[in-house]
Amino acid sequence: MRRIRAVVQGLFATTIAAGGLVALAPAAQAITIPVACSENALVAAVDLANSTPISDTLVLAGGCTYGMSTGHGGAVNALPVITTPIEMIGPATVTNASLLGLGLFRIAEVGPTGSLTLTTGVAFTRGNVLGHGGGILNRGAVTLTGSTLSGNTASGNGGGLANVDTPSGTAPAATFTNSPLSGNLTLLGDGGAVYNGLRGTLTVTGVTGSPLFVTGNSAGRGGGISAVNSTATTLTQTAVTNNHALLTLGNAGGVYRQGGTMTTTNTPITANTANNCVGSAPAVPNCTG
Repeated sequence: MRRIRAVVQGLFATTIAAGGLVALAPAAQAITIPVACSENALVAAVDLANSTPISDTLVLAGGCTYGMSTGHGGAVNALPVITTPIEMIGPATVTNASLLGLGLFRIAEVGPTGSLTLTTGVAFTRGNVLGHGGGILNRGAVTLTGSTLSGNTASGNGGGLANVDTPSGTAPAATFTNSPLSGNLTLLGDGGAVYNGLRGTLTVTGVTGSPLFVTGNSAGRGGGISAVNSTATTLTQTAVTNNHALLTLGNAGGVYRQGGTMTTTNTPITANTANNCVGSAPAVPNCTG
């Protein structure tokens, strides 16, 4: 841990010399960590933030693409597993940069004690995992504001993000505000963009005149969004369109619901294949075809 702090302190010195942001912190308070544009710097910053239970803000290098070449949170997570409250501020991209993008690791896993907030143009792309949550596997809390999940792949549920099935303990919660979800994929599972599992909570919100788009995602069922026995799924000013169900003719290509509470407001669910919401039980509110 001393080595990690030394690395980050070195980053601070570089940033200060460049006239940029400075770490604000006594050790007992939240800190702001400028993160140089490299895989190792991002990993070290997440490790440092995880080392105390306080909230920390990682200011990513503007316009940087953090190419992750291997897993640093076990073999299947590009980043160390997030166990404390961490915010990442962009604009920046964190991507699977393994050879041909074939490395089998998602971008991030959030543990039950952790929370991850992506703000101001942070993109997680090309996560690729045998399991759930190609972009993010969520056991805690995830919030995206003006950020994106795109081009992520999982063999299980949730190509972009999976709120994992959680019979007891901390129930996962995910919130997307003005944060589009596109081009995510799960070949066999539910929820091409997002899977909201047992006891999970999902809130997706755009703005009037500029909806949040869930588009171009594919799954075995629920090409856009799948909510299975979740506590609540709330879609507001969200356009779910041009998503696809792959496994069986007749599966919901747009939104699939099995049990749980679901609310849709000003949320068109259109032009999805094989259909929009057919097969859901109970029916998806305000969805036909």
